[in-house]
Amino acid sequence: MKFARILFCALFSLALSSLALADEGMWLLNAPPTARIKAKYHFDVTPAFLEKLQLGSVRFNNGGSGSFVSPDGLAFTNHHVGRVCLQQLSTATKDYIKDGFYAKTQAAEGKCPDLELNVLQKIEDVTAQVQGAAKPGMSDADAGQAIRSMQAEIESSCNKKTGLRCDVVTLYAGGAYHLYQYKKYTDVRVVFAPEAAMAFFGGDPDNFEYPRYDLDICYFRVYENDKPVHLEHYLEWAKQGVKDGDLIFVSGHPGRTERLLTMAELNFLKDVQTPTLLYYLSNRAKMLHEFANTSAENARVSSDDLFGIENSLKAYLGRDLGLKDKELMAGKQAAEDQLRRAVDADPKLKGAYAGAWEATGKAVETDLSVFPLDFWLDRGSGGFGGDLMGKAKALVRVAAEKQKPSAKRLREYGDARLPSFEQVLLSEAPIYKTLEEASLKSWLEMAQTRLGNDNAVLQKILQGRTPAAIAKDAIANTKLDQVTVRKQLYAGGADAIAASSDPLIVIARTIDPDTRAIRKQFEDQVDSVIRQNSTLIAKARFAVLGTDTYPDATFTLRLSYGEVKGYNVDGKAIPAMTMIGGAFTHAAEKGNKDPFELPKTWVDAKPKLNLKTPFNFVSTADIIGGNSGSPTVNRNGEVVGIIFDGNIQSLPWDFAYEDKVGRAVSVDSRAILEAMRKIYHAETLADELEGKSKSK
Repeated sequence: MKFARILFCALFSLALSSLALADEGMWLLNAPPTARIKAKYHFDVTPAFLEKLQLGSVRFNNGGSGSFVSPDGLAFTNHHVGRVCLQQLSTATKDYIKDGFYAKTQAAEGKCPDLELNVLQKIEDVTAQVQGAAKPGMSDADAGQAIRSMQAEIESSCNKKTGLRCDVVTLYAGGAYHLYQYKKYTDVRVVFAPEAAMAFFGGDPDNFEYPRYDLDICYFRVYENDKPVHLEHYLEWAKQGVKDGDLIFVSGHPGRTERLLTMAELNFLKDVQTPTLLYYLSNRAKMLHEFANTSAENARVSSDDLFGIENSLKAYLGRDLGLKDKELMAGKQAAEDQLRRAVDADPKLKGAYAGAWEATGKAVETDLSVFPLDFWLDRGSGGFGGDLMGKAKALVRVAAEKQKPSAKRLREYGDARLPSFEQVLLSEAPIYKTLEEASLKSWLEMAQTRLGNDNAVLQKILQGRTPAAIAKDAIANTKLDQVTVRKQLYAGGADAIAASSDPLIVIARTIDPDTRAIRKQFEDQVDSVIRQNSTLIAKARFAVLGTDTYPDATFTLRLSYGEVKGYNVDGKAIPAMTMIGGAFTHAAEKGNKDPFELPKTWVDAKPKLNLKTPFNFVSTADIIGGNSGSPTVNRNGEVVGIIFDGNIQSLPWDFAYEDKVGRAVSVDSRAILEAMRKIYHAETLADELEGKSKSK
């Protein structure tokens, strides 16, 4: 099946035709595509409409999106975003992921140990300030450091002045920098979640597929001073649902796209980064399956990790297909070639920007040797070896970084970011040593396989012993699973770290000079070079195409739009909507066996249900990972659904959007109310959503 389209018939027609005709774009809220939406859908996107979406939308710090849906702090996201908290609150006798959760009263709501919600208050353009930190004549490494320091300085100053969370965000690959200011909520309590069997009905076989029948929802309530926050801005629940052809909007936080990368960078993703990630994810999934099969309790404590890994694995397999699609890559190459020809044809542009592509290519070549070390030993997915090893590395790093001025630290340890860092580091969430041992052993084995037995950093960790022996000894003897110990080490700073004999601290402390050197090499020789030259390429693109376009996703609030619309695959029409009755049919067709076995609550409630209630629907809205939990709203800004997935054809949207078969998938608001009232007997919550309960 083909996933791609030719990106541009001609580069110069992009801004004028391609974007105008397609529902493409994850648009900045301070630069919305009002003219395009007006031209295609005859709808005026007003400042009031955007403000409503901005202040009603929330970002979850664990990588998802959501929205406020009542004046009493009720927040709405996906089950697969909320399951981290559900896992943390579960015990050997109460499995809230498997069995679901419903707090009938506010007193029964469960407090999440380390969940943070952000609400965007203000966006400020700080491009001149950040770019101005890179002075003429500076090396790329020095310019990169100057820019990072300026970003940290702006964040710290903003935080001290406003008390808000402040993030300087890189846009257009360095073509612009915006300061995002967020109201931060850290007292977040779970209210409702269905059983995993219904939230992820169809399991991995149906993941990224359509038609779907999933109730992928989870509700939280936000508190301040131990009381539910009272909100002026929230998104009302729609009284009418959507129908085929309706215009919808998605207000969410897409994580990352790579649509503006050069061909050198895309080929690096195809040939190096993605294969490495697929190796890591495949092996970690295998380890987690083996671990889960040893006991029911091990299956429970690893279920969230396994869900996340398998979801990521399927997503990266889809990305891999996109990168290997010859038509897609040919279109990207053609677009880059035409932009470069346009630059070369203008003496002024050529003098300013022509060398940027070659410089980026050389930095990518350097990354061929740096990336494996960075991935396995420092910042990559494989470089943590479990939660405890990650906390040990963080304790060692932060102790050294806090001795420096905020602007001179690694950015994640700047003053403005420390509160969020501390919340995770010092979380009271349970840590399971059995899983930690399996994770550390697996990481060391994979690193040993990929880097070789003679890698100097691994030798410092293993000291002639096997990964299994190191993992068993280190996890058995560490005390970092105790919050009090982590607090003591954090408060004690560099002296406490230097004096610690905790085996995980010893490992992290031993390799820290080496991993810092790896990071410095990456930042100086790869990241800084690419950043500086990506800025030049962005400026060249602006000069040739104009600025009326959207940047790559950055896990910041974006506006997408589209219509409720089915599609055709191999001559078969796929309707835009599924119905609740279809879930029972789908289960029967699959033999009513896991993962297609409906929960008993649904089977028992079937006679009471309106089986013709719309369940899930697809739209042409441009989404990506991170959009999970984004509200799907109508022209009035009312909730008509919630994004929870894309179909398999949407996975290459990381690199190029197409709307012939690619679709975003939402849970319909009508199915949510039907289930709450007739299956889960959550009338109080349903009344709150529909505005029938009094605000407190």
